[in-house]
Amino acid sequence: MVAEQLTAEKLEEIERKYDPETAFRPTGPIIASIVSVALVAMSLYHFYASGFGLIRELLHRGIYLSFVLGLVFLLFGIRKTTAGELPSKSWFRFDRVAIPDIIFAVLAVASALYLPLLPPEIVSERVGNPSQFDVFMGTILLVLTLEATRRSVGPTLPCIAILFILFALFGPWAPGALKHGGTSWLGLINHLYMTNQGIYGVAIGVMAQYVFLFIVFGVLATRIGLGQLFIDLAMVIAGRYSGGPAKVAIFSSAFMGTISGSSIANTVTTGALTIPAMKRVGYPAHFAGAVEATASTGGQITPPILGAAAFIMVEYLEIPLRDILAAALFPALLHYFGIFIMVHLEAKKLGLRGLRAEELPKAGIVLRQHWLSIIPLAILVYLILSGRTPDFAAVYGIIACVVVGFLNPVNRLTIKDLWNALADGARNTLAVGAAAASVGVVVGVVTLTGVGFRLGYVVVQTATDMGGFVSAIWPLSVFTITQWALFFSLLLIAIACIIMGAGIPTTATYIILVAVAAPALAQLQVEPLVAHFFVFYYGVLADITPPVALAAYAAAGIAGSNPFKTGNTAFRLGIAKALVPFVFVYSPALLLVADGFTWAAFTVTLVGAMLGIACLGAAFSGFLLAPLPAWQRWWTALVSFLFIAPGLQTMAVGLVLLAPVMVLQLRSAKTRRLAESTPAKTV
Repeated sequence: MVAEQLTAEKLEEIERKYDPETAFRPTGPIIASIVSVALVAMSLYHFYASGFGLIRELLHRGIYLSFVLGLVFLLFGIRKTTAGELPSKSWFRFDRVAIPDIIFAVLAVASALYLPLLPPEIVSERVGNPSQFDVFMGTILLVLTLEATRRSVGPTLPCIAILFILFALFGPWAPGALKHGGTSWLGLINHLYMTNQGIYGVAIGVMAQYVFLFIVFGVLATRIGLGQLFIDLAMVIAGRYSGGPAKVAIFSSAFMGTISGSSIANTVTTGALTIPAMKRVGYPAHFAGAVEATASTGGQITPPILGAAAFIMVEYLEIPLRDILAAALFPALLHYFGIFIMVHLEAKKLGLRGLRAEELPKAGIVLRQHWLSIIPLAILVYLILSGRTPDFAAVYGIIACVVVGFLNPVNRLTIKDLWNALADGARNTLAVGAAAASVGVVVGVVTLTGVGFRLGYVVVQTATDMGGFVSAIWPLSVFTITQWALFFSLLLIAIACIIMGAGIPTTATYIILVAVAAPALAQLQVEPLVAHFFVFYYGVLADITPPVALAAYAAAGIAGSNPFKTGNTAFRLGIAKALVPFVFVYSPALLLVADGFTWAAFTVTLVGAMLGIACLGAAFSGFLLAPLPAWQRWWTALVSFLFIAPGLQTMAVGLVLLAPVMVLQLRSAKTRRLAESTPAKTV
């Protein structure tokens, strides 16, 4: 397949293949019309509720959940369909949708709204003593939530939820520290359905209150030309330099990350342009795909959207969104810096050119055509930084998008475009909404059984045992058992995040793992903000970590490369992201708003991290100023960890140890330049 020949339909098929959240099934015209109206109604309701309405918390969450589950059963079949595959007409289908799915949709809406529509005083009376009908409706909602999640996200998360349910029911038979008193089915449904600790918990509340509006904002901002502005500006900034298209991919993905929190969507959107351009200037296909995938995963860690994680942190940590965004800024920049270094070194090693002047857009024309599209994002960021609530900022950001869209002569918004954008925005929230409800089941079991603290204890105890073993070995004994216990705890949690993130959305991974990680790291005196960011970062890393590197596989589909090879290369390029969380655990000053922040500590940490990431990038690329021999690569890689460890002393030692390699590299680079400038002798 030639990447340049990819059509919009082919790109959509690639996204459907690797992103189960977009694998909507085709329907007939009647169901399609009903779904379209329901999606737009969902967007308008949330716009009104967040901007102008005063709706009870439980009712608001119930309405959101009823929309999500009902639409999931209409839009996702019992099995994933391919693009263009239309279900056959048969007696058990209505308008090409199976009648059982329509029944499931109705039951899901009824069970999701049953409890929220009851008078609050009745609900408070029944908490702890639900009626048989309450248990019946709660059971229906639980089963349909898990099935909706399986259809829209995949089987991994529902299976995890079922394991937690079994753990709650059969606690007396659990091994070791995990043993607990257990609960009955009535007690389980009471906790998961009748309280705000389960299905109607924080996860679904954040989706309904904040995330929905930000996703709609991202769709509208892209529609009015903000996405194209970002891509064109990236071309102007970086296109002319060595290996320019790869650097364009980094900048464009960083810009797109401000309005999109989806790794795969970013990969397909910007990759359609950057991957063919990278191949044209000489990058191997697998490397081109890996660059785009790695850069696109940065969208989930780039302010102001951060996927849904930022808003979950706001609820859990009870701190303003602007503090979360401030904390996320420099770790995100370090991620992109790491990719940039490796791309630059690869371009120098291969001797690749930048884009020619005729291949680049003109900065003046770009700004003249699209400058209006930046206004909604500026308003959004200003309102957040001024201390307004996230939903308030999103509402006025959406209003700005609509106003700019109707007034802008370029990419002018029509009523049909607005309708489609509202529908697409709501449609993009369905899978993550179903996942949030299933995560509520897991979190509910955690709060019911106290398993989070039990698992945290197991993690810390295991890490302490490992630390005791290692600290007895010279020269590793220079570090205390407590220091080693922290390191191994972080390592175990990181591995768990990557494994879980391979099969479920990043936000779901983050919510589940933080229930374990937070208690474990709290025992080791890691502050909550740092613990939350650590888990979140490693959950994101799963998108480029084989064997289930979905963003990398989507990029491979565009590049026409081997998916596994692309995934391995993407992981190598994203190695900085794997190191950055360790940096801010050992030096929280990098997060700006952490306890004990000083500009001196921040500067030392930032400079050290940049030097360490650059050294590690050189080691993995095999090139610095000239090709690196094997021993120099290993030496540079080992030295990089001294820079990453915060402190002037370790940095000074690292510079001293790196000096011999730099001297040899300067000599090799000089010799290389002389060889290239000396004309070859003719025989």
